[in-house]
Amino acid sequence: MSLRVIIFGTLAFIAIQIIRLVDRLFIKPRLSNLRVLPGPKSKSLLYGNFKEVKHSKPGELHAKWIEEYGPTMSYTGVFNSGRLYTHDTRALSFVLSHPDIFRKPDQFQFVLARVLGKGLIFADGDPHRKQRRLLNPAFSNLHIRQMTPIFFSKAFELRDAWIALASEKESPFDTTACEIDAMSWLSRVTLDIIGLAGFDHAFKATNPQGPADDFQKAFETAFNGAMKFSLMSLLTARFSILRKLPSKRERDIQEAQTTMRRLGKKLIADKKKTILESLSDKDEKITKTTVEGKDILSLLIRANMSSEVPESARLSDEDILAQIPTFILAGHETTAAALAWCLYAMTRHTDIQCKLRDEVGSVDTDGPTMDVLNSLPYLDAVVRETLRFFPIVPMVMRIASEDVNVPFKTPVTDKRGRSLSEIRIRKGEGVDIPIIALNRSKDIWGDDADQYRPERWENVPEIAHEVPGVWSDLMTFLGGPRSCIGYKFSIIEMKVLIFTLIRAFSFEPPEKDVEILPKTTFITKPVVVGEEEKGSQLPLKIRLLPTA
Repeated sequence: MSLRVIIFGTLAFIAIQIIRLVDRLFIKPRLSNLRVLPGPKSKSLLYGNFKEVKHSKPGELHAKWIEEYGPTMSYTGVFNSGRLYTHDTRALSFVLSHPDIFRKPDQFQFVLARVLGKGLIFADGDPHRKQRRLLNPAFSNLHIRQMTPIFFSKAFELRDAWIALASEKESPFDTTACEIDAMSWLSRVTLDIIGLAGFDHAFKATNPQGPADDFQKAFETAFNGAMKFSLMSLLTARFSILRKLPSKRERDIQEAQTTMRRLGKKLIADKKKTILESLSDKDEKITKTTVEGKDILSLLIRANMSSEVPESARLSDEDILAQIPTFILAGHETTAAALAWCLYAMTRHTDIQCKLRDEVGSVDTDGPTMDVLNSLPYLDAVVRETLRFFPIVPMVMRIASEDVNVPFKTPVTDKRGRSLSEIRIRKGEGVDIPIIALNRSKDIWGDDADQYRPERWENVPEIAHEVPGVWSDLMTFLGGPRSCIGYKFSIIEMKVLIFTLIRAFSFEPPEKDVEILPKTTFITKPVVVGEEEKGSQLPLKIRLLPTA
């Protein structure tokens, strides 16, 4: 290949990228129908309003915009892209029920790919449907009921570790209390639970003296690297050629992915071997009930190998491999953060804490069944209120893969005074799913929607039933065909840990007066003001109860 050809090819590539960038930054925005909707002005050609949103508290800026521009508006995303923001339940239901049209953004898929390599649980189209069909039995009530003893075993381990900490306190005046970073501990115990329940792997993270697990270290390296947002990370997500540029961040992520692949392949091979060895006859066919393995990965592999599943409906080994870090990503820090916010609420509302303790204390066993847990109304209300008031993901976005009309339940008045019953979204434009805003909407939940009050679940407003969420009239687990498949798992895991910890301890603010604020990267976690560089923390005091 001559030098002239190389130069020409390079210049042609650069010219094409410039044309695409000009089209994205200048031409498409001028043709957008979203321009007629009220909304804030863009602050930057590259970032739009993104930096404003990123540096505000979850839902705070959007709430301000809603007051100024109304419940349906538009604003500008990165690279001058149009964004529809609405509280209209019909519009949101339409978007969530058409996942083949409204897909996850490229930047989101890219970040997850850096963690997972290939994460089918976040895929679109037919691969997602195949994966969902095979995984559904693993997240059924029947299977979660069988998983509940695993949840309790780790809850007891956490309780006993905290009892040991409280008992070791040397102060003669307060021998049953100590301060802990609850976020760190809850992150460890939820990792242990998803390790055992997800793929029968013992991380042993709750043991403070135990060494860090290789898979755990690799996952944290990939996740933390992928979560470092910057202009370069946005450009890397948009232009794949930039990923080839050498950097320590890229090298660390790639090494972590290699480690996860190696360990994951061994897990899968071992489970396949167990399934084949469990057959009493070498000619016996594999069915969905062939082996005893109850972890989610075993159920997935068993279903995938079953003679009852046609070849066209099966997943490849690569697709199954991606589920291991997916289980950790979807079921580890999310539940840990939700539990941390629950304990934070308990320290601020001692009356709620006492009422909850009275209820769980009335149960005559430390390890009740899932059905007994679900029969405790105030525990249920506390979990629902925690997930309403502190949704772990405050907002998600969907990108239109084609031009489409989005209908409104309530007509919208545009800048020209016209009443619109629908808006045409062009290919590449986004729609925000305002999780925290709907969960805290006063139009839905009443004037006290901005207060943490579990008693509201005794009488749910009729209008709340219009919210297109898969669970409890909330958007926390989204809705439609791509709603969170593991929400039942997460809810029971939360109930088990709250039940166990509230029976053993009282929770109080720490001695030092600190301010806790929510900070969102992928999920919303508590941070200490002035100590943001230390990452997520939730310092609080635990006091051992006499009955523990």
